[in-house]
Amino acid sequence: MAEPWRDRARRAVEWNWRLRSAGDPRPHYVICGKDALAYYVARAMLESELPTGGARVTVVVPERYRSNGPDVAALRGVRVVRSDRLDVATFEAAGLAGASGLALLHQDDVGNLHAALCAQAVDQRVRQVLRMFNGTLADGVRKLLKASVEVLSDAEMAAPAFVAAALGEVDSSTFQHRDKTLRVARRADVRPQDVVCALAHLTEAQGVELLPAEQAGADLVLAEATGQPPGTEVAARRLVRARRRRRPVAVLLGAVRGFATRKIGVAVMLVLAVIAVLGALISRTEGASPLEALYLTLVTTLSGADPDTSKPAGAQIMQVVLNLAGLALIPLITAVVVDGIVNARLALHTGQLQPARVGHVVLIGLGNVGTRVMAQLREYDVEVVAIDKDPEPRGAALARQLEVPLIVGDAALPETLVAASVADCQALVVASTDDVANLEAALAARDLRGDLRVVLRFFDGDFAERVEETFALGVSRSVSYLAAPAFIGALTERAVITTIPVDRHALPVAEVPVAAGSELDGRPLDMVNRDGQVRLIARTPAGGGRTIWWKDLDPRQVIFAGDRLTVVARRRGLDWLTRQCAPPALGKTPMPQGHAGSMPRPVPTPAVPARPAGPVSVPGGQHGSPPGPSDREVAASAPGAAHPVSPPRSPTAGAVPSPQSADGGHWPMEPADDTGVRDEPDASAARSG
Repeated sequence: MAEPWRDRARRAVEWNWRLRSAGDPRPHYVICGKDALAYYVARAMLESELPTGGARVTVVVPERYRSNGPDVAALRGVRVVRSDRLDVATFEAAGLAGASGLALLHQDDVGNLHAALCAQAVDQRVRQVLRMFNGTLADGVRKLLKASVEVLSDAEMAAPAFVAAALGEVDSSTFQHRDKTLRVARRADVRPQDVVCALAHLTEAQGVELLPAEQAGADLVLAEATGQPPGTEVAARRLVRARRRRRPVAVLLGAVRGFATRKIGVAVMLVLAVIAVLGALISRTEGASPLEALYLTLVTTLSGADPDTSKPAGAQIMQVVLNLAGLALIPLITAVVVDGIVNARLALHTGQLQPARVGHVVLIGLGNVGTRVMAQLREYDVEVVAIDKDPEPRGAALARQLEVPLIVGDAALPETLVAASVADCQALVVASTDDVANLEAALAARDLRGDLRVVLRFFDGDFAERVEETFALGVSRSVSYLAAPAFIGALTERAVITTIPVDRHALPVAEVPVAAGSELDGRPLDMVNRDGQVRLIARTPAGGGRTIWWKDLDPRQVIFAGDRLTVVARRRGLDWLTRQCAPPALGKTPMPQGHAGSMPRPVPTPAVPARPAGPVSVPGGQHGSPPGPSDREVAASAPGAAHPVSPPRSPTAGAVPSPQSADGGHWPMEPADDTGVRDEPDASAARSG
C-alpha cells in the first residue's frame, strides 16, 4: 500500500534537514528501481566515501509495489519519490537536472528506454546507466542516445557463476584487458608463472579469505590465459563424454505411463482379468487345449456366440458373462485410444512426455537469468531440460531454437521433476524469481535424490542464510549482488572491467586514473596494495604508454599523474583507492585528527619537481608536509607492507582505517557475506549434498 502521509512528511523533513541540497557539494544520483539490484546500488552509493564526502541518492519507486527481497525505499538517507511513470514530471520532481548520474534498473527493456528518452529531455548531460536484457536493443540504445549512456545486463554477468556451480567448478570468469586475457582458476590448474595474483583462500574453518597476504597459499587465483581451456569447459566436456546411452525400457515404460489416465487403465485391467478367468473356466469345462480355449474366449468376447441350450447351466452363465465383458471391453478400448492420443498431444506440447535422460542439467525458470544459463550450457554441449510454469516464458523461443525440451508445470510437483529425470541429472539449477517456489522445488528434488547438487537463486538474504544453514540444500547465488559493482562503476564513471564472483562475494576489476595532486601522485606503487582490500595487477603510464603488467611491476616505482592503475579489489578497497587517486577538493584544508572544532590551518601546495623517467625509489619523509597521520602510514603499517612507514604528514580528507581492525574484523558496514541473497546469489564452487 502507499506510504502513509505522516511517514512521507517525516522522511521529507529528515531529508531536508540532513542534506540541505542548496549548495550541497556532494554528487546527486537518481536510481529508478524496486528490486534487489536497486537496493544494492543505492546502499553502495550511500556508503561510498567519495572525495566530496559521500553522495546524495534519490530513489524513484512505484506508488504501490511489493518488495521481493530487500526494500530500497527503506534505506536510511535516501530521498524517495513515488511514481508509477518515469516521465519528465517524475524526473523533475526527483531533481534530475544537474545530477551526476541516473540508473534505470527496472526489468523492462522498453520501459527503461522510454525513461532514458524522458531523462534526456530533462538533462542531456546526465550520465545514464540502463539495465537491459535484449542485446540488440542495447546496441541500438548506445548508438542513438545523445547522452552519455552505459547499457548493462545483470543476467549476462551472473550466468557464468550459475553454470560453474552446476558443473561443480569455480567460476572461470575470463576477460580481456589491454593486451592480455585473464581468467579465474584454481592454483593447481595453472602454471606458477601464469599466476597474476591470489584471489581467495578457501578453508572450512575460517571460510573465505579474500585477497590474502599469503599469495602462495591461495586456492583461487587470477591467471593469464595461455590457451588452456577453463575448468568449466573441461568439466562440460567430461560430462558430455560420460553421458550414457538412453535406456529403451525406461523410455517405453514412460510412454506407456503417459498414454492413458489411471482410471481408464484400471478399468481395462479389471475387464481383462474377468475375461481371462472365464476363459480358463471354459477351457476346463469343455476340455479344450489352451490354444482352443483362447480362441473360444476371444470369439465369444468380441463377436458373441450362437445360443446353445444343450450346454450345462454353468457354461451358459459363463458365456453370457463373457458377452457382457466383451460389450464393456470394446468401448474401453476406444476410450483408451482416444485418451492416449489426446494425452500424447498434450504431453508433447507441455514437455511432459520426455525420454529418460542421464547426466543432464535441469533448469527451473526461463526468465532473464535462466535463459542466459541455458544458452551457456548449450554452448558447452551440455544437455538441458527446462521447467517453467508459463507455457511461453521469456526463453521459450531460444529453447526451441537450441532444441531444449520445455516442461510446462509446477517444479514443486514430483511428477514434473520425474518427467525431467531429476533423479539422474548432473545438477538442478533453480533460477525462478520466487523464493518460496525455489525452495519448494529444491526440497522436492532432494526427496527424489538426496545427494543432488542444487544451485539456488534467492532474493531475500536473511531467508537464504537461514535456509542454507537449516536445510543445507547447496549453493546459493544473488544475481544483483554479483552485478551491482559493475552498475556502480558505470554510474560513478569508474572503469569496472568485470566482476569476479568468489563464494558469496564479488571482486570488481577496475582501472583507476591518478589525478594530479592526488594522494598517490608521486608515491611508490607499493602504496596501492592493501591486504584483503586492493591488489595491483597492472599500470598504464600517462600518455598511453605500454601497459606494465604484474611480472614487471617494481613496488619502488613512482606513480605519476595520468597513470592508470588496474586493480582487483573489494568494494571498500576500491572506494579507498578512488579517493587516493582523486584530485584534491577545492577549498578544503586538512585538520588533524582528534581536534574537532579547531580552526584548520592552510597547507601550501608544494611545487612538483620534474620527475625522471623510469622507476625511482622515493624515500619516506621527503614531501615537506606538516606532521600528522597519513593514509600512507596506514597502508604501510598493514600486514604484508613491504616498505617502512614514512614520517607522518598531515591527514587528508577521506582517510580510512586499515582494512582489518585490531581484532581481525571486517570493514565496518561492508557486507562480508551475501549468503544466497536473491536478486534479481549472487558465486562459489558448487558442493554436493
